[in-house]
Amino acid sequence: MPTWSKPRAPSARTTLVALACALVAIAAVVHLTPVSQASQPSGAGPSCRDDDKIADYGVCRGTHPSCYNNWDTAFRRDPALRILIYSRTGVSRHAHLGPLLGPGLNPPLAEANAAQRALVQWATEAGIQADWTEDVAQLDSPARLLPYDGVVFLSTSRDILDDAAQTSLMQYMRAGGGFVSIHNTLGAEYNWPYFQGLLGGTSFYDHGVHRDGVVELADRSDVSTSGLPDEWAFKDEFYNLEPFPTRVRELLLLKPGSSGDIRGFNGHPGHPVHHPLSWCQYYDGGRSWVTSLGHDVANYTADPLPGKESFKQHVMGGILSVIGARPFCQ
Repeated sequence: MPTWSKPRAPSARTTLVALACALVAIAAVVHLTPVSQASQPSGAGPSCRDDDKIADYGVCRGTHPSCYNNWDTAFRRDPALRILIYSRTGVSRHAHLGPLLGPGLNPPLAEANAAQRALVQWATEAGIQADWTEDVAQLDSPARLLPYDGVVFLSTSRDILDDAAQTSLMQYMRAGGGFVSIHNTLGAEYNWPYFQGLLGGTSFYDHGVHRDGVVELADRSDVSTSGLPDEWAFKDEFYNLEPFPTRVRELLLLKPGSSGDIRGFNGHPGHPVHHPLSWCQYYDGGRSWVTSLGHDVANYTADPLPGKESFKQHVMGGILSVIGARPFCQ
């Protein structure tokens, strides 16, 4: 696995991508069969494949050392652990986010801003300094993001980044930053392919009714799943995904047959046999951890809900690994 101490020359990635593309082109001319992206191991180097099902999005997806930078960034110089929670929404807004937040950094949080308040509290309990915002201007340059060990996109939806913010997030990831996506962020930035890749090559398509189900572990060794029960009852919308996640390490699955009617409101038939709920990946020099869970307001309040403590432990494990406090995606 790559670490933040792995240096490389600034031009190495460009050179390797160009070489990989040239080799693919040569293989096509002489009728060789190159190794497909689908069959490449997670540690494979850059590739040129770019289709809607298994794409590289023009970046390194995997653990190849050539993909990673060890640049002198603010989050590496500062021993404190910091995250930025971003919960801007477009067309739709989940109830757990409460009313829109005011401009700037760390605007007042109302009691109804349940998810933001909970994440700030959970981070504080873990020794992490948390800022929060819904102001896209707070993401308008890489310099605003580089002090943070991780950025947490909390149920963001639709178009929540302008051009400056998109560029900043991309540059932040390339500098070795950490990204966490919770719940409806899978339904954000549909028109930016880089973001779909950051989410694991997937996006939210639709879901069935908010319903009971059973979550099961796909991988017990990861920080975000270690210590969780093999199975636990949970209530959520259980998103249907299109395209299906690719080149990721799956962490949680929905147990087949545990959640009733899985058809979505837009006609998706659901994932009856294999339904990933959370996953992680190395992406474009940074770390990305994604969960589709987190719909119910009770996950973030004192109200009872089966599985909410497992959800909290899972999310905080993901955050701690993304920011480098614990091993990531291992």
